[in-house]
Amino acid sequence: MAPGGSDWLAQTPEETLEPEIPICDPHHHFWVARPEPVHYQQYLLPDLAADITSGHNVRSTVFIEVRCEYRKDGPDEMKPVGEVEYVQTIADDSATGNHGPAKAAAAIIGHADLKLGEGVRPVLEAMQAASPNRFRGVRHSVGWDESPELANRDIKGVLGTEGYRAGARVMAGMGLVLENSLYFHQLSELADFARAVPQLTIVLNHIGGLCRVGPYANRDDEVIPEWRKGVEEVATCPNIIMKLGGVGQLRYGFYWHDRETAVGSEELAQGLGPLMEHCIQQFGPDRCMFESNFPVDKVSYSYNVLYNAFKRLSKGYSATERAAMFHDTAARVYNINV
Repeated sequence: MAPGGSDWLAQTPEETLEPEIPICDPHHHFWVARPEPVHYQQYLLPDLAADITSGHNVRSTVFIEVRCEYRKDGPDEMKPVGEVEYVQTIADDSATGNHGPAKAAAAIIGHADLKLGEGVRPVLEAMQAASPNRFRGVRHSVGWDESPELANRDIKGVLGTEGYRAGARVMAGMGLVLENSLYFHQLSELADFARAVPQLTIVLNHIGGLCRVGPYANRDDEVIPEWRKGVEEVATCPNIIMKLGGVGQLRYGFYWHDRETAVGSEELAQGLGPLMEHCIQQFGPDRCMFESNFPVDKVSYSYNVLYNAFKRLSKGYSATERAAMFHDTAARVYNINV
């Protein structure tokens, strides 16, 4: 059987560990049509429900923007409002309980261009109107690398521009959360930005953007120490929260997706452990949250296996600390009460 897809993942069945632990999954996506990852060209509420009801006690989830169902007309800056409108209908459907007890998209993170500065306000207000009970903020990714092998999400140095920072101050004034993803060598830029807008809550995606492919392949002796140092710097900013996950993406260089048989949770915990442990040590459990990043990470492992791995690698922490990382930090940051 070729690697990838649900049949491949089903080759590694596991009993769910500690199924009683409440979980708020703070990072997943929906999309109607998407070429990548190739095995999951569509991912909607029934697909998520099948994953999150696989054994773990998922109480709620957070939808993160992925350019899904943008408006087809109107001003360009307002087109992302369509995504919030669309996901609000999915969340309403989930709230009926017809797809299981978990409240999917209990919080919604859209996208807006912070470079608009003060001009981002009407976009954010339109998103609040589209989802008055669930909209919590936006993600404006800033990943930039000089290598043509890696995708760039915005211009070089955008975190330091006055436009981006002005837009961030608007968000802070509205009490909204800014999600951010970048490459590990930009962590110092993020720390500078966070110190410039201290009243803004910033959620750093995917353990700070470690990259071990392309120009960073086979360079762990240099890359890992630089990543560790960057994590240590951003952790000094009290307004930054760390997401523990996203490591199943291909750019993290573990190549679990190429295996004949999908990885199990013991091996996965061993692989993730050193990375997660460094983040937890620096940020503390009350500023960390385990994320699935599904279905993107589904190219590498199943939902059940992933959360089993999280439970294995966190066994050394207290019940209160584990509750924070699995549920309470996310519920607090995204103001979720279900």
